[in-house]
Amino acid sequence: MAAKKACESFSKSLIEDVHKWGCMKQTGVSLKYMTEFGSNPSDRNLLLSAQFLHKELPIRIARRADELGALPYGLSEKPAVLKVRDWYIDSFRDMRNFPKIKDMNDEKEFTRMIKAIKVRHNNVVPMMALGVQELKKGMDPKIVYEDLDEIQQFLDRFYMSRIGIRMLIGQHAELHNPNPPPHVIGSIHTKMSPLEVARNASESARAICLREYGSAPEIDIYGDTGFTFPYVPTHLQLMVFELVKNSLRAVQERFMDSDKVTPPVRIIVADGIEDVAIKISDEGGGIPRRGLPKIFTYLYSTAKSPLDEHSDLGTDDRVTMAGYGYGIPISRLYAQYFGGNLQIISLEGYGTDAYLHLSRLGDSKEPLP
Repeated sequence: MAAKKACESFSKSLIEDVHKWGCMKQTGVSLKYMTEFGSNPSDRNLLLSAQFLHKELPIRIARRADELGALPYGLSEKPAVLKVRDWYIDSFRDMRNFPKIKDMNDEKEFTRMIKAIKVRHNNVVPMMALGVQELKKGMDPKIVYEDLDEIQQFLDRFYMSRIGIRMLIGQHAELHNPNPPPHVIGSIHTKMSPLEVARNASESARAICLREYGSAPEIDIYGDTGFTFPYVPTHLQLMVFELVKNSLRAVQERFMDSDKVTPPVRIIVADGIEDVAIKISDEGGGIPRRGLPKIFTYLYSTAKSPLDEHSDLGTDDRVTMAGYGYGIPISRLYAQYFGGNLQIISLEGYGTDAYLHLSRLGDSKEPLP
C-alpha cells in the first residue's frame, strides 16, 4: 500500500522513463583517467565533463531507482526505503529536465544542480540502514538475516553505485576550484601520504573513543613518512577511520576492567609495486570463526543500533563508535572501487588484523553494478 502511494506522486511517464534509462549501458572511468582529464580544467574540459555527466548520471540514478522499487521480502515498502527511492526519482527528474549543455553558463547551472543532488543524497546510507532495520523488526525471528543473499547483493550494488555517483559529482564540482592545493586534482591528491591520512583518521577515531569511554588505547603507526601515491584522501580517511574505530572499541571493551596495560592498536603502511597495503592490528579478543563472514553483511552488528524510526537524520551528525552494521562492508566497497580490497583475519582470543589493499596503478575502471 505504502509503495503504491509513493508511486502515485510520480507520473506514469516519469516511471517509464526511469525504467528506460535504467536499461542503458553505464560508462566506467578510472582514477588514472580522472587525474589526466582533470589536470587541465579548461572551459572546454569542464564542458565535456558536464556533457558526459548529463548523460551518465541519469543512467546510474535510474538503475538504482528501478531496483529500489523491486526489492525482495517487502523491503521496497518500508517507509525509509520509499523515502530513498523518492530522492532517486527526484534526482533523475531534475537531470532529465535539464536542457542540453551548450556553453559555460549551462555548465555552471548544471554544476549547481548536481551539487544540490549530492546534498539531497547525503543521508542515503543511514536511511537505507533504517529500512533494513524496519525489515528485521517485522521478520520471523527464526530467519537468519545474514543469509538473505538477495538483500546483501542488492546493497553491495546500491552502495557501490552511490560511491561512483558521488565521486563523479564531487570530482566535477572540485575542478571548479580556482586555487586548488598543490598536487590536488578535483578530489584526487596526486601525492597523497597514506601515513598522514592514517594518522588523521586515527586521531578522529581515538577522539570518539575518548568521548564514549573516557579513555582510549594508544595508536602506533609505522611506515615511510616520505612515501606518496595518487588516491582520493577522503576515501582512505573513511576506510582507516572505520577500521581503527572498530579496533579501539574491541580493545577498550576487552581491557576496560583489567589490571593489564592496554595494548596499542598498530597501523603499518607498506608500499609495494602494485599495491599500497595498510594493516591495522589489535588485541581486542578477535572474532569467532563462524562470525567472520557476518562482518561483511549489512544486517549484522555487534553493537546496539543508534537508529530508530524517529531518528532525525538531518540534525544529528555525531559519529558513534558503532551500530549501523555497514561500516566494514562499505569500507570494502570503497577499497574495491579503485581496484583494491579489504580482508579481515582474526585470532579468536587474541585480536584482529585488517588488511587494506589499494591499487597504486590507478588504471582499473569503476566496478559498475
